[in-house]
Amino acid sequence: QVQLVESGGGLVQAGDSLRLSCTASGRTFSSYAMGWFRQAPGKEREFVGATTWSGGLTYYADSMKRRFTISRDNAKNTVALQMNSLKPEDTAVYYCAAAANIATMRVRYESDYWGQGTQVTVSS
Repeated sequence: QVQLVESGGGLVQAGDSLRLSCTASGRTFSSYAMGWFRQAPGKEREFVGATTWSGGLTYYADSMKRRFTISRDNAKNTVALQMNSLKPEDTAVYYCAAAANIATMRVRYESDYWGQGTQVTVSS
């Protein structure tokens, strides 16, 4: 089992930056690909991005790759999502995810483990 806890969400204005963090516990963190998803009210869950176990490769949804950056620190069991130039349409609950295979996230848009989510609200 892997437990994931997100933090860092909140209310910001359009154009602001926000950094989300996810702390993992349980099984060996460094063996898992880590990623982020989001879900806006009334919409399907959306893939944001994911990084391999080493952090050597990172994939993003096309609409977010210019503004969002994922990084991980295996020594601290954390993965972060840096979001810049936020827009009102970025408003959603953001979920941290962990999977044994990164394809589970970037291709199937699924994950083996999920965090509880953190709310990000961007006002115009």
